[in-house]
Amino acid sequence: MLAFVPIAHLVAAVFAVIELGLMAYVVSPWSSAPSVEAFMLFNAVWSLLVLAYVGLTPLYATRIFHRLASLALEWITMIFWFAGSIALAAYWGAPSCHGNTYCGSIEAAIAFGFFLWLLFLFLVVVDTMEALRSRGHATHTTAHGPKPYVGA
Repeated sequence: MLAFVPIAHLVAAVFAVIELGLMAYVVSPWSSAPSVEAFMLFNAVWSLLVLAYVGLTPLYATRIFHRLASLALEWITMIFWFAGSIALAAYWGAPSCHGNTYCGSIEAAIAFGFFLWLLFLFLVVVDTMEALRSRGHATHTTAHGPKPYVGA
């Protein structure tokens, strides 16, 4: 299961870049974009930052990486994608686009939002199971064994 995590990070990064482009196109005609669309644009940027921390920091900056912080960031990102995708789908409904590229971009953004939610759900499940599995299993042994109680 852990062998798929870097692949999931890479796929999530590619999907986040696609989502960023789609939402930038959707938001571009507005002088003040609807909050749902702005939130989805934020989700794409947020996800790229989270993926940079979760995927690259353990490899190149191990001193600032913390497993529980990355797990919390993945949980938050998963919730953001679920909430944003549901909100955008509810906001736009089920339009019939008939070749309209703006409408088609919104539908694609909704689809990629749900794909990103599924990817982050997978990452959350795998990393939570790994954190629970490795919790409390640290063994600290000394060279001379345990010291006896002083009063004994």
